[in-house]
Amino acid sequence: MCNDCGCMVTDGNQHLVVAGERQTIEVLENLLRENDRQAARIREHLDQLGVFAVNLMSSPGSGKTLLLEATIQALPQDVRVAVIEGDLETENDAERIRRHGVPAVQITTGMACHLDAHMIHDALHQMDLTDIDILFIENVGNLVCPANFDIGQHRNVLLLSVTEGDDKAAKYPVMVRAADQVLITKTDLLPYIEEFDVGRARLAVHTVRGDVPLLEVSAKSGQGLDLWIDWLVRSADARRLAVTTALKAAEPAARTASLWPG
Repeated sequence: MCNDCGCMVTDGNQHLVVAGERQTIEVLENLLRENDRQAARIREHLDQLGVFAVNLMSSPGSGKTLLLEATIQALPQDVRVAVIEGDLETENDAERIRRHGVPAVQITTGMACHLDAHMIHDALHQMDLTDIDILFIENVGNLVCPANFDIGQHRNVLLLSVTEGDDKAAKYPVMVRAADQVLITKTDLLPYIEEFDVGRARLAVHTVRGDVPLLEVSAKSGQGLDLWIDWLVRSADARRLAVTTALKAAEPAARTASLWPG
């Protein structure tokens, strides 16, 4: 879709567009390749600092910011958190996060319906990454384009709200395929929304991708938050262990290379 509507071109990467070739497939493909290179550099830098990055994706109004507020309160006190917020306009969500004493950088995309790696790179320059354990990136509310853009994250989390209907996974399968964790949110409203069936929602998700884990959570009632927090902490620890193990495995090869220059 981004290839067709032109939303791949954002404030962060428009300097890469060659004048007069804006509509060509070649230019758009080059933009995506450059985005992926930037994302890889971001991820490498975060790994070096031990920062675990989580990309939250959903449609508008699914409860991403409220979930973040509840998550900040529920995480162990020694886990240091920061947030990057993405919206077309306003700093409303970033201001909500800052009220909890958590650093938050707001990205306003203007016309772009997703964040990209260039935007994240610029936002990270406004943060002290040495003081962060988990970085949450709340992507622009959209069930299509955010799944197509690597932004240097380690895990993708997809939120599906009970207020949206239980068929969203079937209608927007690209998001489900990109997710490492799916959350059915606003479950406290289930008694009032008879049209939403959790069983149908689970079936829709697992029909698209049977191996993706799924949790039912409510930021208001606290349902499922303990499981969500456990997944976050375990995922962050596993990433750091994998990076440490890879670095240790690379050390002998690096020493050998220095002894036997090519």
